[in-house]
Amino acid sequence: MNIAIVGTGYVGLVSGACFADTGASVTCVDVDTEKIERIKRGEIPIYEPGLDELVLKNVKAGRLRFTTSLESVLNEQQIVFSAVGTPPDEDGSADLKYVLQVARTIGQHLNKYMVVVTKSTVPVGTAKLVRQAIQAELDKRQADVAFDVASNPEFLKEGNAIKDFMSPDRVVVGVESEKAKDMLTRLYKPFLINNFRVIFMDIPSAEMTKYAANSMLATQISFMNEIANICERVGADVNKVRIGIGSDSRIGYSFIYPGCGYGGSCFPKDVLALKKLAEEVNYKAELIESVDNVNNRQKYVIAQKVVRKYGEDLSGKTFAVWGLSFKPETDDMREAPAIYIIKELVKRGAKIQAYDPKAVHEAKVCYLKGIDVTYVESKYDALKGADALLLLTEWKEFRVPDFEEIGKQLKEKVIFDGRNQYNAFDLPNKGFEYIQIGV
Repeated sequence: MNIAIVGTGYVGLVSGACFADTGASVTCVDVDTEKIERIKRGEIPIYEPGLDELVLKNVKAGRLRFTTSLESVLNEQQIVFSAVGTPPDEDGSADLKYVLQVARTIGQHLNKYMVVVTKSTVPVGTAKLVRQAIQAELDKRQADVAFDVASNPEFLKEGNAIKDFMSPDRVVVGVESEKAKDMLTRLYKPFLINNFRVIFMDIPSAEMTKYAANSMLATQISFMNEIANICERVGADVNKVRIGIGSDSRIGYSFIYPGCGYGGSCFPKDVLALKKLAEEVNYKAELIESVDNVNNRQKYVIAQKVVRKYGEDLSGKTFAVWGLSFKPETDDMREAPAIYIIKELVKRGAKIQAYDPKAVHEAKVCYLKGIDVTYVESKYDALKGADALLLLTEWKEFRVPDFEEIGKQLKEKVIFDGRNQYNAFDLPNKGFEYIQIGV
């Protein structure tokens, strides 16, 4: 099948490479000329394990191409996916300007039947707006061309996206015609070998499914962080509580790890968007609001623990930070707790020595630009002369460090663990003051 994917961000590039790897002929489109030229040179703009190799493999095989012009390739396609960004407006609602611009471009140049699929995370009702935008442009041209719209939200986890795409739990597809259903069934047929389900439904339900899924997971995280904060105040150990509740088959262990808050491109944005959607239909989503409020508070918990130990004025104090990205196996720093923690400590006069395996560039040029942070080449370099270590992202290389070396490098043997990674190492008996979440 011939398909185009508009947008070469995280969703678009991963989807394009994976579809191409199953035999589809894929054209990825982006208006950013520099980005497209970089990709053509083999420079992948995002870090995702295995993505570089997958892109280069399918480019070499002739199944994956890149262009800045949707109109030049539009009518060669059977399906066009829109995977452009939907950044939050100031009120939390999803900004659909890029989605609708893609729709207008399609309407201006479409001359044959195709299925237009929204893959971006969008509010309920977006497909109707896309249909209207395409039809309005067709009407201007007095062109009588049939088309279908569909919704196919992605459920990719950064750091594990290729596996998630190739072997998903499910694929959710919202359609409004049997013809569109047949086309998308053909596209996803190679994946059916793995016995996963393509779940077809109406378009509004598909659009809602993505928001509901992400908000549910965010709720679990915020709930566990609430429990952790209560545990601290009543003398309980949240690590033990987690095991106690996770062993219940109705609950399980996924997304009930206490920590210093969630970040990323999905959970914060989608929770706010769902809250805004509820407001638009005159419903006060109190639980959703609380999820967001709890997470915003949680991002400052480690900073507050530092202040409780060292005082409000942190002048003359230096802190080693391990981890900047919002989660391991990605360079994505969007809404990462590290941003808030570092800014709070620097504001109080502290010096920061930070290390992250992949996210340093993002920190320097964007998320911590203008903030006085010293970036180092290794985790142990970050410790030199520091008063304490702050673990903020649970990268694999941080899981079993040399605690003897940590003790030698730090001025004092103090660790603030924002992910409760070291609770099984009996650090107090190794001479450390070990400060974690929920204990």
